[in-house]
Amino acid sequence: MAWHWTAAGGRQRKKGGGPPSPVGPPGPPAAEAEVPELWGAAAGPGGRGRGAGFSPPKLLLAALASVTVLTLCVRGGWAGGRLLQRKSGGDRVLVTGGAGYIGSHAVKRLLEDGKRVTIVDNLSRGNLGAVDVLQGLAANGQLSFERVDLGDKAEVCRVFREQPDIDLVMHFAAVAYVGESVADPTRYYHNITSNTLGLVECMLEHGVKRLIYSSTCATYGNPEKLPITEATPTVPINPYGQAKLMSENIIRDVAKSNPELQVGILRYFNVYGSDEAGVLGEFPRPELRAMGRITGACFDAALGAVPELKILGTNHPTADGTCVRDFIHVVDLIDAHVLLQDHLGNPPPLYNVGTGKGVSVREIVEACKKVTGQPIKVVEQAQARPGDYAAVFADNTKIRTELGWTPKYTDVEQGLAHAWAWRSKNPNGYGAPRFTGP
Repeated sequence: MAWHWTAAGGRQRKKGGGPPSPVGPPGPPAAEAEVPELWGAAAGPGGRGRGAGFSPPKLLLAALASVTVLTLCVRGGWAGGRLLQRKSGGDRVLVTGGAGYIGSHAVKRLLEDGKRVTIVDNLSRGNLGAVDVLQGLAANGQLSFERVDLGDKAEVCRVFREQPDIDLVMHFAAVAYVGESVADPTRYYHNITSNTLGLVECMLEHGVKRLIYSSTCATYGNPEKLPITEATPTVPINPYGQAKLMSENIIRDVAKSNPELQVGILRYFNVYGSDEAGVLGEFPRPELRAMGRITGACFDAALGAVPELKILGTNHPTADGTCVRDFIHVVDLIDAHVLLQDHLGNPPPLYNVGTGKGVSVREIVEACKKVTGQPIKVVEQAQARPGDYAAVFADNTKIRTELGWTPKYTDVEQGLAHAWAWRSKNPNGYGAPRFTGP
C-alpha cells in the first residue's frame, strides 16, 4: 500500500484527498490525464466542450484515437523495450532509497542545489525520520515522498505517470549486507536485480532517459591485483555482488537497444561518515546490527548499545590479518553523483568511487576509539563472515581525470568524527518522526 506527501509550507499533505482504501492501493488516474502528457495531445479551438471547430463526429474520432493510444500505453506502449518520447522534459530527480543512509545524503545535496526531488522508499531499511529532516530542509513544493516498494511495478510506474517532470533517476535502493546475501540469496536477487529491471521498464514506459546506478566494489570479488581499476575482472564471490553485477548488465543491454538512454554507473567502496552539518546519519535497525558496517558497530559499543565490538576475520592475508577496505566518505560519494549528472552516456560510463587508500579493520577500530573517547571492549574472531573478501581498494584515476572528482575527506578520523557528531546526539537514531503517514 502506498502513501505520499509533499513538502508545502512546512506541513505535510496527503495526495488524493484521504488515506488509501483498506482493500488495496488506489487504481490508476483517469485515462484522459495520461494521454496528453505522453503523446502531446492538445485541446482544440473549442477547448474542452463542444466549442467552435469541435463537432460531434470529430469528438467521436478523438475519443476513439484516445482509446487506441491508451490501450497501447496500458498494454506496454514501449513495445519491444523501446523508449517512449515525452512531450517535454523536467527538472525533478527521483531518488530510490532516499530514506536510507546514502540516499538521504543525496537528497539533501540535491535540495541544496535547487533540484526538485521525489523519494521512493518502502522504509524496510530506510528511516522515516530522515525523510522528516529532509522535509524540514525543503522549500515549498520541492520534495515529495512515495512509500512504494520497487517490487510493485504498477506502483512504481504510477509515480512516473503522476510526476511527468521526472528527468533523472538516482537508483540507490537495495539491501546491502554481504552475510545476509549468502544466507538469503533469493531475497537479494529479487530486491536488487528484479527491482532494477522493473524500475528501468517504468522509465522506458514513461520516457525518462537519464539514470545513475549505484553499484558496488563487491562485483570485483577477491581481485588478484590491487588497486582495483574499472578494467579489473568482475568475479563476485557473494550474491550481493552478483546481483549488482547482473543489474549493471541489464542496464547496459537496455541502453544498447535504446540509444536515447543516458546512464552512468558508480561502483563504490566502503561508505562511512555523515554530512558535515550533522543533520543526517546512519542508524540501521537493531536486528541488523550484526551485519552492519564496522563503523556503526563501533559507535554501538561506544554508546553501550552492545557490550562489545567484534572483529570478524583475523586470518586474512593482510598486514594485520584483518580485512582491508577503502573507506569513502558519504559526502565525497554524493559529490561524485552530482558530477556524473553532466557526464552520462551510452554505452554507460563506469567509475570506481574510492579514496585509493586501503585501511584495515583494526586501524578503523583504533581511530573509532580515539574519536569517541570511549573504552570500547574489542573481541576478535578468527573466522571471517561468509562471503567476505580480504582486501579491496580503488584506483580512482579515471573518475579524477574524466569528472574532475577529488575526495575531500581521506583521513578516516575526520570522517568518523562527522559520523560520531550525529550519532552521539542521536543515540537511538532519528526517533519518532513528526509525520507518520496514515
